[in-house]
Amino acid sequence: MNQIREYLKKPLVVGILGFVVGLIIGLYVLGYALFPMQWYDAGPSDLQAGWQQMWLRMSIISYRATGDAATAKTEFDALEAGGPTALAAIKASPGSIDPAVITQFEAAVTTAGQVPSTTVAPGVTPTAKPAAGGRSSLLTLLIVMCVVTLLVGAALIAYFILQGRKRAGTGEPTPQMQAQEAARQAEWTDYASTGEQAPMAQFMASYKAGDDLFDDSFSIDSPSGEFLGECGVGISETIGVGEPKKVTAFEVWLFDKNDIQTVTKVLMSAHAFSDPTIRQKLEAKGEPFQAEAGGQTVLETATLRLAARVVDMSYGQGALPENSFFESLILELAIWQK
Repeated sequence: MNQIREYLKKPLVVGILGFVVGLIIGLYVLGYALFPMQWYDAGPSDLQAGWQQMWLRMSIISYRATGDAATAKTEFDALEAGGPTALAAIKASPGSIDPAVITQFEAAVTTAGQVPSTTVAPGVTPTAKPAAGGRSSLLTLLIVMCVVTLLVGAALIAYFILQGRKRAGTGEPTPQMQAQEAARQAEWTDYASTGEQAPMAQFMASYKAGDDLFDDSFSIDSPSGEFLGECGVGISETIGVGEPKKVTAFEVWLFDKNDIQTVTKVLMSAHAFSDPTIRQKLEAKGEPFQAEAGGQTVLETATLRLAARVVDMSYGQGALPENSFFESLILELAIWQK
């Protein structure tokens, strides 16, 4: 359910969903339920085979009473390709009609011209077709419904795109922007004031929930500009499903160009740190330590030492276990050369 809610927050998904719903309403509900195709102005040739025979029987009876060959031929020709088939069926089963009258009727309708040569294969029942007016009305309705559906879908997509741009135009900060602002306001550790040696370099890594691609890295250079290595912080493990990601652990790493191995430690939420399954899984990535405001851990290589201090942090709230994923994290990285 949470994953569905996350998907519904995406403008593109909502737009496509609106388009599909509109298509269903336009084609099925309106095209078939409320405004179904109606038959009108159908001719005798559109009748089912049994009704064509009924039509022809009435025509034969009328011909017997009036002797009007012209009218008889007109009524017979109205059946088009079904005429010969209906006449053959009546001849095979005349019922109450005198076979002699049927023969006279056949002669009358073929006197002024040949009976249409088009025949229907035995056992095939001619099916009725909608009159031209019916086809035209249905086609027009379908076109209108498709156009309306497309316009509604396009309008929904345009609305959400404009809303996104409007939020951007009003300066609504992204998670990355919020993280950067939090890093600027964070207080740096003054190691010199505590009597410690000032670090060669200090960096501030900041994370905010929603930054699913969070991966801060920094180049470590000597005072003379020589490249010594790199350090950084990135997402190590998430918990739960859906977007944005629920980060339960980060990797803090230190690379030394003079060392063959990159040192990594895993900064874990309180829940992850106390959960044996998660902790055992993450221990394979590096030494675990629990994130606490003001807490610190040290990473050392052949020629570098890094102190990672949690300047500030907060946990997210939701259906997941308490203190299981980070809402925000500010981590200070101080580097000394041995």
